[in-house]
Amino acid sequence: MIDFWLAAGLLLLVALSFLLIPVLRGRRAQREEDRTALNVALYQERVAELHSQQEEGVLDVAQMASGRAEAARELLADTEGADTARVSRLGKTAPLIAAILVPVLGLGLYLHFGAADKVELTREFAQAPQSMEDMTQRLERAVAAQPDSAEGLYFLGRTYMAQDRPADAAKIFERTVAVAGRQPELLGQWAQAQYFADNKKWSDKVQALTDEALKADPKEVTSLGLLGIAAFEAERYQDAIDYWTRLQAQLPAEDASRAALQGGIERATEKLQANGGTVAKAPAAAVGGALLKVRVDLAPALKAKVQPGDSVFIFARAASGPPAPLAAKRVTVADLPVTVELGDADAMMPQLKLSNFPEVQLVARVSRAGQPTAGEWIGRSKPLASSTTAPQHLTIDSPDQ
Repeated sequence: MIDFWLAAGLLLLVALSFLLIPVLRGRRAQREEDRTALNVALYQERVAELHSQQEEGVLDVAQMASGRAEAARELLADTEGADTARVSRLGKTAPLIAAILVPVLGLGLYLHFGAADKVELTREFAQAPQSMEDMTQRLERAVAAQPDSAEGLYFLGRTYMAQDRPADAAKIFERTVAVAGRQPELLGQWAQAQYFADNKKWSDKVQALTDEALKADPKEVTSLGLLGIAAFEAERYQDAIDYWTRLQAQLPAEDASRAALQGGIERATEKLQANGGTVAKAPAAAVGGALLKVRVDLAPALKAKVQPGDSVFIFARAASGPPAPLAAKRVTVADLPVTVELGDADAMMPQLKLSNFPEVQLVARVSRAGQPTAGEWIGRSKPLASSTTAPQHLTIDSPDQ
C-alpha cells in the first residue's frame, strides 16, 4: 500500500506544478515590470536635470541633445530583454487556493469512489493465509467489495462448509446461483449445505434442488453423494448403494474418495442383508455408462420381401460425430420383433462409447448379404440423449439408400 501512496503523491506533485509554475512566473514578470518602471523614472529625472542645466547656461543645444540621447540609450539597454507585461485575470490567490483544494478534493473523491479496499485485498491475497479464520475473513471482505463475483461467493461458501457452518454456506450458495445462474454443480452445493443446515432433514426444497441438478447433469457428483447419504440415513440402503455406485463411477481411479465411498457401499450392503434384503445389481446406466433399451420391429408391408435368415444390425451412432457405430448387436429377421440393450459394454472401440456423446441416433438395417454398412431396408430414430432410460421403439420401414 505504501507504493500506491508514493505513486499517488508523485502524481499530485505533477498536477500541482501546473498550478504553481504560472504563479511563480507571474511573480518574476512583476519584478521585471517594477525594474522597468524604475528605469523610466530615472530616465525622466535625468532629462529634467539636463533641461535645468541648459536653462542655467551650463549646456548648449548640442550638449543637451547629446546628453538626452545618452540617457535614452541607457534606458533602452536597461529595458532590453524584459518580457511583455502579463495580465492575470485570476489574480494571485486563486491558483494558490486551487493548489490546496485539488489534492484534498482528489483524496476525498478517491476514498469515496475509489478502490483502496480492492488494492489492499489484492496485496493480502498475494500472501499465504496464516489460518482458516484468516482465509475466511479475507473472502468475506472480498465478497463485500465485489458482491457480484461468483468465484468469490463460491469459495466463501465452500470455506463455510469446511468450518461446519452449513447455514451460512446455504445463504452464500443461494447468492452464487443468483449471480452465476442455475448450474448443476452450484445447485448440488446449495442442496448439500441446506440439508446439513436443516440438521440432516430431507425437505422438498433439497429434493427440488437435487432433481434440477441431476436433470441438467445426471453425473453431478455432489447431488449423487447427498442422495446416497439421505437414503442411508432413511435406511433405504439399496438406494444408497445405487447412488454411491453411480458416484464412484464418476471419480478417477486415483481419487482418495473412492475408498470412503466403497466403505459406505459395504456398510449399506451389510445393513441391507442384515434386514433380510438382497443387493440388486445396478444396471449399466446406474454405474455411469449409457444404456439404451430399444424394441425393433419390421413394417408389415416388408414381411413378404425378406427372408427369415436375413441379418438385422441394430446399432447406435453419434448424432454429430464419427459415422462408426458406438454400440451394435446382430440378430436375424426371424427374431423380430426383438428388444435389445445397447450400452458401453457393446462399444465397437474403447474410445467410442455411448456415454462419450450427448446425442445419438438408433438405426436398424436388414442386410441379406450380412453387411452392416449396406442392406435392403432400414429404420432410423430421431436424435435422442445418450442418457435416455425410457424404452425406445424402432420400425424398419424404408429402403436403404
